[in-house]
Parts: sequence; structure tokens; C-alpha cells
Amino acid sequence: MSPVVGSQAPERARATAPGRAVRRTIGALAGLVVLLQVAYPLVPQGSARDDLTVATVVVFFAASVTHAAAWRGARFTAVLLAVTAGGGFAVEALGVATGLPFGAYVYADSLGPMVGGVPLVIPLAWTMMAYPAYVVTRRLTASRRVGIPLAGWALTSWDLYLDPQMVDAGHWSWDSAGPAILGIPLSNFAGWLLVATLMMAVLYAAAGQPDAAQGARPDDTAPAALYLWVYASSLLAHAAFFGLPGSAALGGVGMGVVAVPLAIAVAGDLRARARA
Repeated sequence: MSPVVGSQAPERARATAPGRAVRRTIGALAGLVVLLQVAYPLVPQGSARDDLTVATVVVFFAASVTHAAAWRGARFTAVLLAVTAGGGFAVEALGVATGLPFGAYVYADSLGPMVGGVPLVIPLAWTMMAYPAYVVTRRLTASRRVGIPLAGWALTSWDLYLDPQMVDAGHWSWDSAGPAILGIPLSNFAGWLLVATLMMAVLYAAAGQPDAAQGARPDDTAPAALYLWVYASSLLAHAAFFGLPGSAALGGVGMGVVAVPLAIAVAGDLRARARA
């Protein structure tokens, strides 16, 4: 895959591109994410699959944070962690305690140590996917007015896959009245969209105004590839391995709002590079 460099919306980044070793580390982490997720449906349900789930989140988190630090600098990465990991933990703790803003739910003890009823791996999951969602939206549009809500949707739509899969696996359960789809309260998706959009607004502010002359443009191949991988692999896994055709269809359409245009843009990059 050719680099997806955010040519539609260049942003302030590091003054110099990271070295070869850092680039290789990012590539290795992204490749390991793919291998771990390929293994997931092949591992029987139980503690081994639970451990694999946690390991996948940790590696994906490392890939996202390493890329952010390498290409967008320490300040942006600090904001990313504060908003997505710190903010993610805060909103999850609020949700478990009060039911706001997602609805009433409770975590099982299958995802490792918990604080305040929230597994510590959950804030890492917010970061791991929030960063690719932000990156791919910067690739698709130069407009902040369009980009911020689209980035919020890019993250929220992932939960169309995530929540049905994790509930089916027994990692958390819902006890919310009212409208639901696939057993998940609609309030959950509304809460996700609100929280995700607020997160993206802060990340856009942290990135600064587009400035093509400011430093090296980010090479966003890894996070863009991971976003597309999550989309395509989730669609296949829900349809063929997990017995969740409803979430396969819903996630395929919902996340496809971002993933399909991204895939078209990447294909265009590949064609342009082949002609060069």
C-alpha cells in the first residue's frame, strides 16, 4: 500500500520524519495486530481468547501511540492520551456508575484488572481506534466542519461491530430499557457519537490549522491500513465465524461510510503510483 499522507488536509507535524527503525517498529506493531486478530476466531472461547483480546488491544494501542508520537509529536500524543485514554476511562466509569451517557451496563471480570468497575484495557481500546479514525478523516476531507463529525462517526461506527461481538463473548452486558438494535440500546450509539465527536474536536484543535509548509507530512499508511483491516476483517468475522449476520450487515454499512471512500482513495493512490 502506498503512503496515505493526508494530502487532502496537511497538518502540523514533526519537523523531521522519524528514522527507519521507528518506521519499522510501527510496521511491525501493525502487522502483529493483524496476526493477533487473524488468530482470534481460531482460538476457542475461554481464558485463552480473553487473554488474546487484551493482548490485541495493547499492541494496537502501542501501534497508534507510536505512530502519533513519531509523526505528530509529543504534544499531540499527550493530548491524544489525555482525551482518549483518560477521557475514555472517565466516561466509562461514569457510564458504569450512572448509566450515562450510554445506558445501564456492567463489565464482567474477563478483561483483566478493573478500577471503578472498568477494565483497565478499555481506555486503551478508545485510544487504539480513535487515532486511526482521526487520521483517516484527515485523509478524506480538508474541512474541519465536516471532518470533526465525520471523525466522530468513524469511531462510533466501529462500535456497530464491537458491542455485539463483546456482548456475545460475555465481556459486558446491558440492562437498559428502551429502543435497541441487535440487543444493544440505541442510547449506547448516541452516547458513543457524542463522546467520539467531542474527542475529535479536541484532537483537531491539538493538531493545529493545516499548514503544508510546517515540517514533514505524516505518512499515515499504518493507521489507515489498520482502519481498513478492522472494517474488512470484522465484516468477514461477524458473517462467517461469529454467527452475527446482523452486526455484519449493520457494521458493514455504518463503518463503510468512512471505510469505502478511504479504500477508493487508497486505490487511487496505488494507481497514481503505478503510473509514475
